[in-house]
Amino acid sequence: MKWMLAVFLVSLTLSGYAQSPEGVVTYEKTYYWTKINGRLTYLSQEEKDRMARTYKNWDGQKSKMELFFSDTKSLYTYSEEIENTGGTSWQQSEFLIFRDFEKEKRTDVIEMLGKVHIVEDSISIPKWKILNEIKEVSGYLCMKAETQDTVKNQVITAWFAQDIPSQAGPDLYSGLPGLILELDINNGDVIITATKVDLKPVSDKIALPKKLKGKKITFSQYNKLLDDHIKSNMKAFRNPYWSIPY
Repeated sequence: MKWMLAVFLVSLTLSGYAQSPEGVVTYEKTYYWTKINGRLTYLSQEEKDRMARTYKNWDGQKSKMELFFSDTKSLYTYSEEIENTGGTSWQQSEFLIFRDFEKEKRTDVIEMLGKVHIVEDSISIPKWKILNEIKEVSGYLCMKAETQDTVKNQVITAWFAQDIPSQAGPDLYSGLPGLILELDINNGDVIITATKVDLKPVSDKIALPKKLKGKKITFSQYNKLLDDHIKSNMKAFRNPYWSIPY
């Protein structure tokens, strides 16, 4: 394993010489609501146990996501309706994440709190810490990195493939020296993992719709909406994550 890690670390220095690929990654995004509910500080252990029994069919709730990427742009969104373990399906809320790395611009179309919000701002790269751990994800050797979501108080763990030299990634996360193929949000609360990587020309698909309907806000305003919502709901003993992205 040590020699594999050494080879991987050396290869990081060669990323500038690698060919710039493009393609589409299919991800499986899985929610573990028992864990999420278990972190609600206002609940007693008895209440947490009761919720675990009540929402057991929601545990392992999955949705299929797609990321179209190149070395300069990316577009991430749902690929189909969600289906939970109980067999119920419904249409997802608006969720479209666009990045223009060349112009350092972001456009996020996110439906939450009863409205569609369009976040238009410069790209904010997380402060990643790259760690000396590797594992295979969807056929690619990936390296581990971690960061913090200070608004939601979450640990974010990413596994990125330096063999695919794009800084893109799923959800709101990017900025690593290789495509992110797996995200672990808050120690297993939500797992987003690549099930298929298809390297092919997709530049024509990495574009926003011509017309976007929603309220335009900055990334700072978006974070304030989340922060205010989480604090007010926790104070009122309500789960804040039913109406915002986890």
